[in-house]
Amino acid sequence: MSQTEINNIINSDTRFNIFESSYNGAYVPIVRSRLLSKYDDRILHGFSTRLGGVSTEHLASMNLSFSRGDDSKKVMENHRIFAGSLGYDPERTVFSDQVHKTYIRIVTEEDAGKGIIKESDIKETDGLITDEKKLPLMTFYADCVPLLFYAPDNNVIASVHSGWKGTLAQIGAKTVDIFNNEYNSDISKLICFIGPSICYDCYEVSSDVADEFLKIHPDYIDKKIIRYTGNDKYHLNLQDACRDILMDAGMNSDNIEISGLCTSCNHEILFSHRKTNGLRGNLAAVIMLR
Repeated sequence: MSQTEINNIINSDTRFNIFESSYNGAYVPIVRSRLLSKYDDRILHGFSTRLGGVSTEHLASMNLSFSRGDDSKKVMENHRIFAGSLGYDPERTVFSDQVHKTYIRIVTEEDAGKGIIKESDIKETDGLITDEKKLPLMTFYADCVPLLFYAPDNNVIASVHSGWKGTLAQIGAKTVDIFNNEYNSDISKLICFIGPSICYDCYEVSSDVADEFLKIHPDYIDKKIIRYTGNDKYHLNLQDACRDILMDAGMNSDNIEISGLCTSCNHEILFSHRKTNGLRGNLAAVIMLR
């Protein structure tokens, strides 16, 4: 796909927003949520693409991970560009440490900068949640499902990584429980953006994985969340599975938005582990209270 074709896709798809970075004037495409954007006066949020950065080769160009073999100076430059586009201080960003489990860390001011400019004690953590301002919460992706939450009634945010293991273990529902039990948020008003991730048609899984889901959710065949494709293989719709889990946890379906952008189908714009056999950088989701 040519750069012109890529630009045409981005410019014609309303899910992409083009920002000019205050850091270096670069034009950076960022995926944003229609629902969360209603609260731009209270929160900042966005999901990166692979465009607009300085990394090269299979990491080109907006790789935001220090763990993919990239030059750390280039990664830091990418963070400055991305943060400059959205308008937050990159040196206050708090990183997750994703291991496909369900631990969610309550983040406070003392965590500012952990993972990006400070050594971090945030370990084996797939979700971050806070009610404190000016703390950008960042999680990382290259096919798995980003979940960005906002409770408008009492100003609480979360950024959560949900791969198939986390989805199976219902990390989304566990996040909702923390909003309810730790922050007393009104779950009927809680908002979640299910960001760009691998789609139903691109995500083939073995019968072992499908069976694990069907043990807990025997209705997933009827709901078309799991589809048998033959030869002991299935397709799994992680986005719809996450939505189903959030609704079972008490969320209002009108407050759940699915991006619909597939990382694998759009691998020229978004990093995809599956599409590139692991030769890729990392995308990131960020959310912050203003």
